[in-house]
Amino acid sequence: MASGVRSSWNHNTHFHPVVLRGLRPGATAVDVGCGEGLLTRRMLAAGAGHVTGLDSSTPMIELARGLAAGESRSAALDYVVADVLDAAQLGTFDLVACVATLHHLGLDRGLERLRDVTAPGGRLVVVGLARPSSPLDRTLGAWSVPLNRVAMAVRGYWEHPAPVRDPDETYDAVRVAAARTLPGSMFRSRLYWRYTIEWQAPD
Repeated sequence: MASGVRSSWNHNTHFHPVVLRGLRPGATAVDVGCGEGLLTRRMLAAGAGHVTGLDSSTPMIELARGLAAGESRSAALDYVVADVLDAAQLGTFDLVACVATLHHLGLDRGLERLRDVTAPGGRLVVVGLARPSSPLDRTLGAWSVPLNRVAMAVRGYWEHPAPVRDPDETYDAVRVAAARTLPGSMFRSRLYWRYTIEWQAPD
C-alpha cells in the first residue's frame, strides 16, 4: 500500500472525492474510523488546516502515525485512539467524514454523534454500507458487478487493513434515520454497494 496520497483504490476510497469536494483551505477536519489514515493524508493534501484521525483500534492509529511521519505538514495531523461515541472532548470540525464506519457505531446514535461534532456551517459526509431494500439498490448492486471487474483490472484493489463487518441496516432504514437526524441531508444509493449522506450543518 502506498504511503502519502497516491491512489489506493477500493469501494470506499472510490468515494474520497465526494468527501473532499468543497473542502475549504484551512478548514478543520476529522475522519471518524480513519484506519491507517489514507483519507486524513488526502484531506491535508487538499488544503485542510488541521486534520484529526479517530479510530478505536490502537494498531490502526499506530500504523496511521507511522505512514504520516514522512508527510509534509505532518504536524497538522493528529491521531487519537478513541470511540467517537465516547470521546468527550472531541470538539467540532468544519468537515466530518465517516467512511464505512457508521454500521460499526449503531445507526441512530452514530448519526447523532456525527451531527454533534460537525461545526455550525460545517459539512458531514458519510459513505456507508447497507443491505438493499429497493429495486434501485438491487439494480445498482447488479451494475456494480461488471464495473467492479473492470475497475479492479485497471486499478487493482487495495485491501485495507482495518477490521470489517457486514451491515445490519437496510438502505431504507439509513435513509429514514438520516432524514430524521440530519434535516435537509442528501441520501444517495451508489455503485459499489455503498450509499452517501451529505449534510450541511446550520450556521
